[in-house]
Amino acid sequence: MSLSRNLYSAVCMAINFHPARLVRAPLMAINAGASSTCRAAGFASLAAPSTNKRKMADKLTSEERDGQLKPLLASGWKVQSNRDAIEKEFMFKNFNEAFGFMTRVALLAEKMDHHPEWFNVYNKLQVTLSSHDVNGLSKRDIKMATFMDKTFQ
Repeated sequence: MSLSRNLYSAVCMAINFHPARLVRAPLMAINAGASSTCRAAGFASLAAPSTNKRKMADKLTSEERDGQLKPLLASGWKVQSNRDAIEKEFMFKNFNEAFGFMTRVALLAEKMDHHPEWFNVYNKLQVTLSSHDVNGLSKRDIKMATFMDKTFQ
């Protein structure tokens, strides 16, 4: 029990860049929720379980597919032949640019709770988008692909 308290206390510690000032969160039961110090330090998700439930993705209707896929297909996205998904290959100058792009996309993916399938070697990134919860393309895939195209330019 003291090990878990010490770990919890260490996680919920904020440092104010001044060596004399160290703010510690009060010790509390593991399931009691996050303290204000812990929340301020950005550790609220570690201290208390999230109550946010992910909304199911909406599968694209045939009308939405026609309208929303058209600009993506014009920018190089392709519909996969073996499943309801879109794919695109991005080429960068070097690995650093590819990794930076992937990082920006990963931040959006976490926010959306919608993660792309991708494969990266050096300066090449192959991306496939599909929503597993609806077994096909959804509005999330369109949003993610549009973001990737804008970020890539």
